[in-house]
Amino acid sequence: MSPAASQAAAQPAASVERVVARVRRHARMLILPAVLLIATAGVATYALAALPEPWQRIAVGGVAVLVIVFGCVLPLLAWLTRRVTVTTRRIILRSGVFARVRQELLHSRGYDVTIRRTWVQSAFGSGDVRVNTGHDHPVVIRDVPGPFQLQSALEELMEHSHSIIAERRRAEQSMADGDTVVWGGR
Repeated sequence: MSPAASQAAAQPAASVERVVARVRRHARMLILPAVLLIATAGVATYALAALPEPWQRIAVGGVAVLVIVFGCVLPLLAWLTRRVTVTTRRIILRSGVFARVRQELLHSRGYDVTIRRTWVQSAFGSGDVRVNTGHDHPVVIRDVPGPFQLQSALEELMEHSHSIIAERRRAEQSMADGDTVVWGGR
């Protein structure tokens, strides 16, 4: 295979974007909704059995349904719909239950990655990963399990992205300077 053909064959493989990681907030965010669900079910069952009037039972059932919907179902939906995908080219942040929001950060833009951990996050092995792009507001990926692995992956991807961009710029500059490229010649 000629060098030009091998480079053409290698080019599409290098430009394929692959998913490196998919991350959600730490699952401990669902502990309070789960406890609330169990407590609401217990209190509502006891109240339905103890209350003599039908209107009281209906009121207790209505309040229990509201507590379950707003205290358990909506936090679960919020947890399920907020996710971060790290690919070989970018970071994609998606969130929103009723209104969907998508934000992308390219690795080639360069950024700083720092980690902030509270004592509770340290106990559960999670932390906030702050991605500072140098613009107005840094992007904070909240309560990520394994924040140090995410930080090292992002730094490695950014470094790899910068080396590819630097090679492209050098090639473009040499072509602009009038350098001759000979394919398959000796």
